[in-house]
Amino acid sequence: MSNRLQHTAVYVLLGIAAALVLYPILFTFSASFMTPAESSSYPPKLFPGGLYWDNFITVTQLVPIFTFIMNSFIISTAIMVGQLLTASMAAYAFAFLRFTGKSILFALFLSTMMIPWEVTMIPNYLTVKSWGWLDTYEGLIVPFLATAFGTFLLRQFFLQLPSELFEAAKIDGCGHMRSFFQMVLPLARPALATLAVYSFLTHWNMYLWPLLITNGEQMRTVQIGISMLQFEEMTSWNLVLAGVTLVMLPSLLLLVLGIKQLVRGITAGAVKG
Repeated sequence: MSNRLQHTAVYVLLGIAAALVLYPILFTFSASFMTPAESSSYPPKLFPGGLYWDNFITVTQLVPIFTFIMNSFIISTAIMVGQLLTASMAAYAFAFLRFTGKSILFALFLSTMMIPWEVTMIPNYLTVKSWGWLDTYEGLIVPFLATAFGTFLLRQFFLQLPSELFEAAKIDGCGHMRSFFQMVLPLARPALATLAVYSFLTHWNMYLWPLLITNGEQMRTVQIGISMLQFEEMTSWNLVLAGVTLVMLPSLLLLVLGIKQLVRGITAGAVKG
């Protein structure tokens, strides 16, 4: 009986914690269907009186929200693919290749994680400006194609792969390219999926860099587009939250589709063997 009570108490606490975490998302979806009167009422309502679809129509008329979504999708996807490619190759080199100064080079590579992004923002901006990449996809994508975190994550996963498998492949004449593409990458799908989801969501929510190097609406991203729905005279929160709902849908869809691989990648290093 005591064990049942303990399990019940644990599940109750987990349910309360889940409700607290999900409340902002549920309220956002709920408020996006409220009328202006309902969204400004006090005390605020939890559920709308009906499905007020005009909020979404108004959002598309006020700002080119679908252009912003497409820009963010292209940028986030390109950065995700680039980081998967560069991080996996660098991780393979640090995990399996032997060369002079590997440990020192890897330590220097990881030390870049301690440099705040704000420190490198101005040099990156001056470089992008000198190359004529303002208001371009290149300026939004290229500075983020390499990631020390992704390299570290994949290297740690690669080191857990059975060494006997690579020794047998080496005896059979398997080179590094074949080992990388036919053995390491298929076995590292959980870690690659973890990095992919993390990279996509991180750069989908990027705000300061796109705000700094873009001027026209055609290159703006979703986070800047949402801020454009807040006016100096007044803020209609039903419109803002309708825009937030449209922005959240692609990221939530990716999270739902990749949650299984994401959990596998997070827990892979917690269990030996």
